[in-house]
Amino acid sequence: MAKQGTILVVDDNKGILTAVQMLLGTCFEKVITISTPNKIKSTLHDEQVDVVLLDMNFSAGINNGNEGLFWLSEIKKEHPSIQVVLFTAYADIDLAVRGIKEGATDFIVKPWDNAKLLETLQSAYNIRISSNKKINAGKKQVISKESGMFWGESNSMQQLRNLIEKVSKTDANILITGENGTGKEMLAREIHVLSSRKNEAMIPVDMGAITETLFESELFGHVKGAFTDARADRPGKFEAANNGTLFLDEIGNLSYHLQAKLLTALQRRSIVRVGSNTPIPVNIRLICATNKDLQEMVQKEEFREDLLYRINTIHVEIPPLRERQEDIVPLTELFLSKYGNIYGKQSLHLSNDAKEKLKQQPWYGNIRELEHTIEKAVIICEGDVLDSNNFDFPRSKKDAPAKDITTLEEMEYNMIKNAMDKYEGNLSLVASQLGISRQTLYNKIKRYEL
Repeated sequence: MAKQGTILVVDDNKGILTAVQMLLGTCFEKVITISTPNKIKSTLHDEQVDVVLLDMNFSAGINNGNEGLFWLSEIKKEHPSIQVVLFTAYADIDLAVRGIKEGATDFIVKPWDNAKLLETLQSAYNIRISSNKKINAGKKQVISKESGMFWGESNSMQQLRNLIEKVSKTDANILITGENGTGKEMLAREIHVLSSRKNEAMIPVDMGAITETLFESELFGHVKGAFTDARADRPGKFEAANNGTLFLDEIGNLSYHLQAKLLTALQRRSIVRVGSNTPIPVNIRLICATNKDLQEMVQKEEFREDLLYRINTIHVEIPPLRERQEDIVPLTELFLSKYGNIYGKQSLHLSNDAKEKLKQQPWYGNIRELEHTIEKAVIICEGDVLDSNNFDFPRSKKDAPAKDITTLEEMEYNMIKNAMDKYEGNLSLVASQLGISRQTLYNKIKRYEL
């Protein structure tokens, strides 16, 4: 194979520089080595560098990786298309994850495997070349066929995708955060199908929809006679997910005292069915999701810190749709195709002014709101072109003053929202204030995308 590309290696250990230079000289046309990060900017200015292999630590006695992350940021700020691979002697998955979140392509742990090092750096070079030439052949699909996860084309989602493809292969517990409607459950399914557990079940549990009295029975199961309606032994969600993935959605809605029961099961890696004393071992990969700030809830003593530590081995956040405008039109066209087929209007397409109008919307309901909007437009349109007139966006309910309320739905929306603000998201208090059951409240929260 002909040598290609230029790589810059930055490491304060001259012995490592010599060894790596000899190895990389077998596949890269030019290998530049420097022993201090202070020369990075001038080197990138003078040379056409494709890939940087960047050490994480330089100052004596400092080994937390902050220097590497700083220089990663500096490189990506001025040269976003240069691929950076992190080089660290400390096999810290959190640090590696943080680096990938901040734009690194991959990471290599010292002492390294020569074949793995070459493979990783050549892969980074190929990404750089594809970026420069805008090669679309072989480009990853914007939507996963298996999970339905929409990746789109925005940098933030591509960085998230890169991270997910790496962490999915581990059994680390993952916490997914993001606003309502961003696709947290789809992301959980994507993690599952990319994992070694993909041939086993992924069991989703809506924590906000489980009443406190049924919590243990739903999650841990029960034995015959445990309570009035327990006519037979029944496994819970943990057992159903054994050897697979357990997805706990809306984990932030779990009451404080039930959090302790969940924590016990996770710590012991076993459950006890209601009405039994026999522990049953379970082997699950745990994924949790929430739209709440769990760290803030910990400070308010609304969420257990030890449980947060347990579920938050890796934290990933899905950015809201309004922060990635370049994904709005591709998503719209996917939904247009979907609902065009459903309603027998396959020839529909968007006008340019419609595309611009859609891109300018705040989409507080994110992908879910966009999908509903497109379905409605497809149903009521009469021609083959959806233009801006097919999309009527009233003032956001989030910003509408009380005097604009004209429908019962808007009144109900504002009553629920005001109660949630008053009681800081405590759904039990909100339900009590409104005189409805917690389940009814949760259904309305989903309906109004609060």
